[in-house]
Amino acid sequence: MSATTNRTTSTATTASPATPERDGLRGFYENPAVPVASGTARSIRQARMLAAALGPATAGVRTVLDMGCGDGTAAATAAPLLAGHRIIGVDWSQDVLRRARTRLPYVVRGELSDGGLPFATAGADAVLFSEVVEHLVDPDGALEEIHRVLRPGGHLMLSTPNLAAWYNRALLLAGVQPVFSEVSLRAVHGRPGTEVVGHLRLYTARALRSFVAASGFEVVRLRGAPFHGVPRPLRPLDRLACALPSVASLLLLHARRS
Repeated sequence: MSATTNRTTSTATTASPATPERDGLRGFYENPAVPVASGTARSIRQARMLAAALGPATAGVRTVLDMGCGDGTAAATAAPLLAGHRIIGVDWSQDVLRRARTRLPYVVRGELSDGGLPFATAGADAVLFSEVVEHLVDPDGALEEIHRVLRPGGHLMLSTPNLAAWYNRALLLAGVQPVFSEVSLRAVHGRPGTEVVGHLRLYTARALRSFVAASGFEVVRLRGAPFHGVPRPLRPLDRLACALPSVASLLLLHARRS
């Protein structure tokens, strides 16, 4: 299995072009060889959840911020389901923003640090936070900043890989490093897959609920989504696992700013 996310994944090679030791984490994520697109199944499921929460644009145009938009592929996939609403791609990487401009009408540079987003307090109606939180050194600070820019009652749509996915439970029983987890940013060690994904932390469904609630949000719903990197013969089983989010490949969480 491999993992491709909004902001990460680099194919592991003998001579990695960017490592934290040489260039810092920014160098790793700025590497132009690093894919920054995400799976469409997750993007569509997440967009459907958000569209249901926002309602049609005829009832009022809403501002949706796609935090860590990468090259804009995920937001562009979601756009038809959010027709009429204003989607703004946000990322700190100028390189991926150049690519995102070919897919999105609005892109802005910003950082998920204290006051690092160029948006007014309570100015956004929704935030898409797709497979970003697992890459952050300071996820607490990131959610605080998202909480600041969302209006009261605004929607947070967060997705992240599930540490307790059904196959990870089996791998751990066999003494194998779980999929999505990382012991090095230079090469894959001891787990399935061939790509270095750059994950710094992973969540179970229970931990994600608790973390988001402690950050000032009311958790509305948690759903599961399939992972495009699952081997083809196992994909029907992966889709079935979505019915029970605690064992699904990906976690899709909808929360409201309290």
